[in-house]
Amino acid sequence: MTAGVLVAPVASAARPDTVQQGLNALVHSDGLPAALASVRDSEGRTRTYTAGVGDLATGAKVPRDGQVRIGSSTKTFTAVVALQLAGEGKIDLDAKVDTYLPGVVRGEGIDGSRIKVRHLLQHTSGLPEYEHLVNDDILGHRYFEPRDLLDIAFRQASAFDPGAKWAYSNTNYVVAGLIIQKVTGRPLAEVIDQRVIKPIGLRHTYFPASGDMSIREAHPKGYHRDAADAPLRDMTEIDPSVAWAAGQMISTNSDLNRFFTELLEGRLLPEAQLAQMRTTVPIGDTGAGYGLGLMSRPLSCGGVYWGHGGDIPGYESRGGVTDDGRAVSIAVTAIPADGAATKRLESVVDAAFCR
Repeated sequence: MTAGVLVAPVASAARPDTVQQGLNALVHSDGLPAALASVRDSEGRTRTYTAGVGDLATGAKVPRDGQVRIGSSTKTFTAVVALQLAGEGKIDLDAKVDTYLPGVVRGEGIDGSRIKVRHLLQHTSGLPEYEHLVNDDILGHRYFEPRDLLDIAFRQASAFDPGAKWAYSNTNYVVAGLIIQKVTGRPLAEVIDQRVIKPIGLRHTYFPASGDMSIREAHPKGYHRDAADAPLRDMTEIDPSVAWAAGQMISTNSDLNRFFTELLEGRLLPEAQLAQMRTTVPIGDTGAGYGLGLMSRPLSCGGVYWGHGGDIPGYESRGGVTDDGRAVSIAVTAIPADGAATKRLESVVDAAFCR
């Protein structure tokens, strides 16, 4: 897959560019420090964009296609590996969690002998979320083992019976990551690298090693607000182990576009497993659907795009690909203080697909 790269000047276009306008608005109207995007059309032509500043202290420019923490987009990488193993007969999506991790998933109303692997990947297990029980200051410094995260999660009761409904929970993917490690006998980071990152040539994507709080390559700094009226704090260097299989990875917008394109074109999964990944359940009344680690979202110009967003202190990203080969990834360098700003970010993604 080859594509020429057109670097879009920030202000010299003959007519206003809807993507650049959208990024500028996220910075100037929503108070986000920086925004950066990679947009590829169905012919493979790519444009990269930036807005804002990459470092509030120095005013440094935003590096074009800089690395960012991709948060929950990591879930798609984890799901791809699980589905590859399913295609190889090493994981049965309809087997119970206890088949692979006997006695590990237990708590009030929580029983790994009732939860299927499929429930984990589709967020229909009822396992409680742990994220709100770990505050930002702790995650900035502490290393968590995956079992630590389960210990925190299972202080709470099950949210509902397995398969009864859909509810997003990072705990699902921590358990899925442990299953992958058990089946392969290798660390999750190594398995993702060998099975996904290297085969499709994602040169700027990696799963940070234990204790690695930095971002390797050129990147905009990430910031976080404790409240809507609080000052921005530098959260670039954190220990992402609190997210692990659910959100630990680092990448670039162009690498994410490549990843989702290769995935949807069948280069990472056999046809049967990709079809299962794309079989969705509704996410409320949003029009969006959740498959096995992959989301579909409707476009204002018709059809849907497939991808997965991500939030982790310092960064938020949204984007995906269409079946006809268009790809959009946009990242901002703070999690917006309110849902309305995130919706505006999603509307820029829509505008980039539909222009």
